[in-house]
Amino acid sequence: MANGNGALNGAVIAVAGAGGPAGRATLLRLAEAGATVVGADNDPERLSEAVDAARYAHGGATVVGDTVDLLDLKSTRDWATHVEKDFGRVDGLVHLVGGWRGSETFTRTSLDDWDLLELLLVRTVQHTSLAFHEALQRSERGRYVLISAAGASKPTAGNAAYAAAKAAAEAWTLAMADFFRKAGGAEGPSSAAAILVVKALVHDAMRAERPNAKFAGFTDVKELAEAIAEVWERPAAEVNGQRLWLTEKP
Repeated sequence: MANGNGALNGAVIAVAGAGGPAGRATLLRLAEAGATVVGADNDPERLSEAVDAARYAHGGATVVGDTVDLLDLKSTRDWATHVEKDFGRVDGLVHLVGGWRGSETFTRTSLDDWDLLELLLVRTVQHTSLAFHEALQRSERGRYVLISAAGASKPTAGNAAYAAAKAAAEAWTLAMADFFRKAGGAEGPSSAAAILVVKALVHDAMRAERPNAKFAGFTDVKELAEAIAEVWERPAAEVNGQRLWLTEKP
């Protein structure tokens, strides 16, 4: 349902971590669907390139970028407040902030990796969810979409810190889903928090760097962006508190 004919037409969607490859694909897809898109990233140059690409691809689309420190709760709350003030409401927050650290074996796990991943993968989820949950509940089509990894459900020995951080982010998001469920009462939730689960992501630049790699089970960032858009096509009660798998379950 592209070009403003679907459930995202006229929606106001915030995208955290908008400057990376997944963020760029998501900005493009949401703009194509007719949404007003507000991207945030801590790298202003990368964010500007992603915003400009989405604007260029979809002339007339409203796509803006804000440099936000998502590790600072006040900064994140201020962002949420001004998005709602500027555009009248917030219908979605897509959380694309990523990061990865791993080790050869479990015994070589560095807790420095955990310290970093806890900030990137857990703290940013805490901040965006706390900052946006009230605005999303006020929306008739509010969605909080977390991108997670299959490793959260089946950690491997060398990925302890990463898998644990992803699992914590999932648990936090499911608690937010329970908030939406309870707020909906007998009629069911009008807003939803959902988790999209991938094995890993791949994009064109990765394929160009490794032309012989298979990337088996990986999800292309364009496919991810399509799956994100589809969360708004489904009823809140159907996606709230759900892990929506884009790869095989481990």
